[in-house]
Amino acid sequence: MTITIFLGVLLAAMALGVPIAFSLLLCGTALMWHMDMFDAQILAQNVIEGANSFPLLAVPFFMLSGEIMNAGGLSLRIINFAMALVGHVRGGLGYVTIVAAVIMASLSGSAIADAAALSALLLPMMVAAGHDKARSAGLIASAGIIAPVIPPSIGFVVFGVMANVSVSKLFMAGIFPGLMLAVALWFTWWWLVRKETLAPPPRKSLAEVIDALRQATWALVLPFIIVFGLKFGVFTPTEAAVVAAVYALFVSTIVYRELDFRRLVPLFISSAKTCAIVMFLVAASMVAAWLITVANIPAQVVDLLRPMLESPRLLMLAIMVLTMVVGTALDMAPTILLLTPVLMPVVKAAGIDPVYFGVLFIINNAIGLITPPVGTVLNTVAGVGKMRLDEVTRGVMPFMVAQFAIMFAMVAFPQLVMVPARWFY
Repeated sequence: MTITIFLGVLLAAMALGVPIAFSLLLCGTALMWHMDMFDAQILAQNVIEGANSFPLLAVPFFMLSGEIMNAGGLSLRIINFAMALVGHVRGGLGYVTIVAAVIMASLSGSAIADAAALSALLLPMMVAAGHDKARSAGLIASAGIIAPVIPPSIGFVVFGVMANVSVSKLFMAGIFPGLMLAVALWFTWWWLVRKETLAPPPRKSLAEVIDALRQATWALVLPFIIVFGLKFGVFTPTEAAVVAAVYALFVSTIVYRELDFRRLVPLFISSAKTCAIVMFLVAASMVAAWLITVANIPAQVVDLLRPMLESPRLLMLAIMVLTMVVGTALDMAPTILLLTPVLMPVVKAAGIDPVYFGVLFIINNAIGLITPPVGTVLNTVAGVGKMRLDEVTRGVMPFMVAQFAIMFAMVAFPQLVMVPARWFY
């Protein structure tokens, strides 16, 4: 009965157009009434404690670093460097998109920020070169979702807090799977453009490549600072977020000199507004998470899935399919906040490594950002590229299928995630 009330109120509120955060508060209140324990003070206390978390401080700083990176010229220099490296081959602009997306993912951790920057800078170039606009937009959207997988990742931070899993280990475990997603996009793009007869841009000279590398060096150094700092315990993930924001600010204002005080103020305000939305969502979800525990819903879910507990791969397959379905209707953050407290007891009961589960769960949620009809990255690319959503959806399909194939390969062969992860951390 408790599961029915929880899901019924949540889905009804969402169907009426109530924002996700308030829907979570409503279903939590309904559960408290059902259990005859309603207390406004408990409700308020859980909301406050939900946002009172040191690891969650990483979220605003990673968001801020992504905003500064795009406005301060780091993204443009990364794309110019990728262009110098692979822009001259057939379909080179597609490979430029993938290389730039991987580098930018290691700077910001935000799929929306990366997709917006790539769309603004590369989509017009790809269309002008003669590439199909829908296919180009689909590649950019698919490349943008690498950001939540390669560290630093806001999704890993939120999942780590909700599941009580080491964020540092999640960061390290996400490196190789993120690169695998990029490789899947690389081969898919190669297959799609193999018969094109478009003339690629001329090959850059060695001097031009070195000059592009020199200009992008300040941006390229940051991923190594973050990865090696986490690996050798120099700083925590939260401190890494502060380092990333301060470093991006220093490079944008002092080195590249593309940001001044007048542009910084609106940038800080925009970042604060976005962060406030995410943090209020996290705070509201803590009410639901606490009541899920009190109502013993995880134990009921474990009982429902008990026949699968003896086959971890089958259980992971079922969870991934469930997450795929939920991801078509919910954004990444709400899906993580809703499913994590319910699924983690099941994962632990089946003996599945929480870090391995976290990586696949975040990959699934990241791909959900490009699944219609709610995919926020799809909408971002469509908005920036001034395209209809159905056009971008058509273009993204082959790339989304390739990324899902990689995810299910990781379900079948957990070593693809855990062996590189153990080496990194």
